Amino acid sequence: MLKKTVLTFAFLTIFTTFYGFNVRFSAPATDDGLNDEAMKEITPLDLLLKERTACVISDYDPLIRSISEEEGNDWRLLSAIAYHESRFTPDITSRNGAKGLMQIMPSVARQFDVPVEKVADPATNVRLANKLLSKIETSLGLPKEVSEKDRMSIVLACYNGGIGHVADARRLARVHGENPDSWEVVARYLALKAQPEYYENEVVKCGRFTGSRQTLAYVEDVLGRYDTYCRMASR
Repeated sequence: MLKKTVLTFAFLTIFTTFYGFNVRFSAPATDDGLNDEAMKEITPLDLLLKERTACVISDYDPLIRSISEEEGNDWRLLSAIAYHESRFTPDITSRNGAKGLMQIMPSVARQFDVPVEKVADPATNVRLANKLLSKIETSLGLPKEVSEKDRMSIVLACYNGGIGHVADARRLARVHGENPDSWEVVARYLALKAQPEYYENEVVKCGRFTGSRQTLAYVEDVLGRYDTYCRMASR
C-alpha cells in the first residue's frame, strides 16, 4: 500500500508539473457498475489511466461495442466500416443521401421501420448498420463451412454494392461451374457483370454492374482496417 501511494504521488507530481493543477479527475459513469465502496478503493491515478484508455479505436468505441454486441456482431468490424464510411464523423451526408457514422441510406431506415429523421443519430445509425449486416448474412444463406474471410468479404460487398449484384455474381459463378461461396470467384464475376455476355445472362436479375472496382477496394480496405483493429482491441 505504501509503495502504491509513493508511486501515485510521484506520478501526479510529474503530471502536474507539465500540465498544471487543472486536471479534473471525474468520477466513473454510473453504468460502470461501481458503488460507493468500490469508489473509495479507486485512486486518482486509476481514474486517470481509465480515462486515457477507455477508447482505443475512436470516441465511439463504447457505443459501437455495446450495440454490436447486442446485435451479435464484431464491434471492431463495425468500427472499420465507420472509419471508411465517415472517418467517425456523425453529422455528414453524402451526395446520394447516406447519413451519419455508417452512411445509412433513408431506404434502410424505412426497411427497419425507423423514422428517416432519426438516421443521423449515432446510436440509431450504428444500430441500423448492424441490423443491415445481419439481414444481409441471413439472406445470403452461406454454408457454415465457408471461411470467415470469404463470409465477411461477400457480406461487405453486399453492404457496399448491393445484395442484388452480389447475388447475380454468385448465380453466374454457379452457372459456370465455379464456387459461389468463394470471394475470389464472386469478385471476378462482379467485374465481369460490366460485360454484355455476362449481364445479359438469364440468371442475372439486376443488370449491368459498373461499380466492381469501388466495391472490391471497399472490401479490401475495410478488412485490412478490421485486421488492424483486431490487433489493437479485444472483442
